[in-house]
Amino acid sequence: MTKGLALSLTVVIACALADFRGSAAETPDATSGVRLKAISSRVNAQGASLVIEATEPVPYVSTRPDPLTVALDFRNVGTDGLANSITPNAASPITSVAVEPSEMLGVRIARVKVGLARPVGYHVRSERNTVVVEFDNILEPTEPSARPASRATPDALQALKAAAVAPDALSALRGSPADVTAGTVSRATSASQLLSQQTPGSPRTAAAPQSAQSTLSAAPSVQAAAAGQIGSTATGQERRYQGHPVSMQFEGLDLRAVLRLFAEISGLNMVIDPTVQGSVDVALTEVPWDQALDIILRANKLGYVVDGTIVRIAPITVLSDEEAQRRKLADERALSGDLQVLTRTLSYAKAADLVQLITRSALSARGTVQVDPRTNTLIITDLQAPITKADDLLRTLDTPQPQVEIEARIVQTNRNYARALGIRWGFTGRAEAALGNTTNLAFPNSGVLQGAAAPGGTAINLPVPGAPSAVGLALGSVNGAFNLDIALSALENSGNLRILSSPRVSTLNNVAAEMTQGLQIPYQTSSNNTTITAFKDAALKLIVTPQITAAGTVILNVNLENSSADFAGIRKGIDPPPINTQRAITTLLVSDGDTTVIGGIYTNSQQNRSDRTPGLSQIPILSWLFKSESTGDASTELLIFITPRIIKA
Repeated sequence: MTKGLALSLTVVIACALADFRGSAAETPDATSGVRLKAISSRVNAQGASLVIEATEPVPYVSTRPDPLTVALDFRNVGTDGLANSITPNAASPITSVAVEPSEMLGVRIARVKVGLARPVGYHVRSERNTVVVEFDNILEPTEPSARPASRATPDALQALKAAAVAPDALSALRGSPADVTAGTVSRATSASQLLSQQTPGSPRTAAAPQSAQSTLSAAPSVQAAAAGQIGSTATGQERRYQGHPVSMQFEGLDLRAVLRLFAEISGLNMVIDPTVQGSVDVALTEVPWDQALDIILRANKLGYVVDGTIVRIAPITVLSDEEAQRRKLADERALSGDLQVLTRTLSYAKAADLVQLITRSALSARGTVQVDPRTNTLIITDLQAPITKADDLLRTLDTPQPQVEIEARIVQTNRNYARALGIRWGFTGRAEAALGNTTNLAFPNSGVLQGAAAPGGTAINLPVPGAPSAVGLALGSVNGAFNLDIALSALENSGNLRILSSPRVSTLNNVAAEMTQGLQIPYQTSSNNTTITAFKDAALKLIVTPQITAAGTVILNVNLENSSADFAGIRKGIDPPPINTQRAITTLLVSDGDTTVIGGIYTNSQQNRSDRTPGLSQIPILSWLFKSESTGDASTELLIFITPRIIKA
């Protein structure tokens, strides 16, 4: 802070609670008992001090009319019997002290003018019934003197008006409903934005709050600061308060009086709404005065608007209602006028698809849209401004879309392998007299042993069905008493199947293309004693929706379904066969002309079968005479290769 010649303003209000129940501008009778008792000075190593004693705490305003004069104004304070003991002292910068009657804002004041031998910095503080002005010993550089302004200068008013209508501030306020609750409405910026800048000022003021007292001290030169310090903060950023520090302690002080005091401090043209009522209870120490004003406004739910060079303060509800009325009036004016008709025939877009978009984006409350599907024409009725906006929007939307050629290569492979080994064998043995091989016993004398479940059968019958190869062996005795038949059968087969198809289709951007390959299975169904023939699809179906990006790549939304009929699974009473379905849904990003592979659908089935005779099939080595085994392995694989190509216009 600059000391010396900078214009300074220090305000201290100190009165008992009972003295502030009314207006701040009290009548002389209200404080007729308050008077100044004595004026004296003290000199020490730190500097000189001027001590003003009163009968009780008193409010004061400190100003510096010129570099060699400091003035203190006391409101509604008498000077009868004042003892002035000031005498010139070479060690003190104080040369003289004079008491003069004056008037400020219609209130009688006593002005104490202090003459200085040289320009020095000073501080003002309050100690109960005493006001102490402390002067520094350091010699200050001289600066052009400035007188306090009772009202904002043209530069301040111009800055205020610019701040109030700044595009950034306006757009931020209109887009943030929270501004109303923070004490601002529409065109009105917050108090911190109104009073946010500060010119390098003058001496700081410290006022020690005391119990049973109300004091306010404001820094010098705040009028000049207010005149050129009006600005705004960036939307969404933390508020920055740059006013000169002040200390305030109010209890029950009239709100309107406090606002008038801020008008005097800042030098702003201020109009207070008649509905503003209430009292102020605050205790602030060394806070920026613009922040203090902002806090008081928000605490009392007040906001303000700027009208030309005048700041109007009113309750937020009042300002909100006024702003709502202004918006309503503006809307009514905007909706007034003659309706116009626009007919627009679309070439590429479907008229019915754009009705909702045009209605929401361009038309006013009076606007309507009709569609003529025969000619693909939109008929728009509205005011001239919305009509123009809708026409511009239609010109943007009704443009040809690029096409995409989609080439798909579908590869389907089937592999199978089977192997089987089987055996059949049987025997017969006879003991008969005709063959000469009886048992020589009375019983049993003869018999027949046959290895077959039935005549002509075999003891072990485990062949390979449909075996393409077999070997047989038959052994027997000369007389036919014993015969042995054995046959081995074997099977091994393998197969490979490969199906390749390469369909191509072209489609518009963001329009689905569908490719289907397969068959339709007819079946009959009855309903109401009527037999009808229906068809069930068993096919490979590929649905691709391309989307061209700004970078020239293509986003592919792929829906793949592979269905096949399971004729082996047909159950009695069900006409159509079951359908085996495999499905894949995915999204891919592919460059123009590149090929991508959709993960193949792969199935594999393995089968092992063993037919055997219990017990005997477990005998080592001989077990192969009592069992038959077969193995099978089948696999299928489906691969999809997709290549998108953007068709250049």
